[in-house]
Amino acid sequence: MKFGVVVFPGSNCDHDCYHVLKHVLQKDTDFVWHKDRDISKYDCIVLPGGFSYGDYLRTGAIAQFSPVMENVYKHAERGKLVIGICNGFQILLEAGLLPGAMLRNRSLKFICKFVDLKVETTNTPFTRKAKKGEILNIPIAHGEGNYFADEETLFELKKNDQIVVKYTENPNGSLEDIAGICNFKRNVFGLMPHPERASEKELGSTDGLKIFQSIVESLN
Repeated sequence: MKFGVVVFPGSNCDHDCYHVLKHVLQKDTDFVWHKDRDISKYDCIVLPGGFSYGDYLRTGAIAQFSPVMENVYKHAERGKLVIGICNGFQILLEAGLLPGAMLRNRSLKFICKFVDLKVETTNTPFTRKAKKGEILNIPIAHGEGNYFADEETLFELKKNDQIVVKYTENPNGSLEDIAGICNFKRNVFGLMPHPERASEKELGSTDGLKIFQSIVESLN
């Protein structure tokens, strides 16, 4: 199996994701520059957190047009895995690979702290090693993590069991306490909290490692 971590101008969590995949889990992992077009050799593409260029306009609004994203679409259409973390989740929303949008946090302030997440479904390649109802302690670090969708979209997300994780104490005002969702085919996952920042005991939690271990297990 092979992982590709996309690097956008301004990404600041790309090395964190690379470290977890390459050195903690010891999986074949490359950095993928946002202008690269050929990602066919990768089984899973990671859109990491950070502040991609153009975020001053709207988070992910410019990054969605990066050359690599054309093939991220094709990658997802082929059923391969895509995970977007924080800013990567915002990019997936802007690109239409996941439904909904991100608004400013309800407090209008940047929030950086550990939060508890409740696993709503384990029927995804990203949560298969967790248990339904399990609580994961993983940090957030965002100013625009307030998930919003219209009533029809929310209805579809609930009906199709696409709400993957929820906040136990909503820190940002997200509708339905949503912290992460997947697409209908369950191969594209967006998550606002940072699992890569909770993947080694020295960081205070290893709960985030379950997300990456689930991906690895699903690819075996």
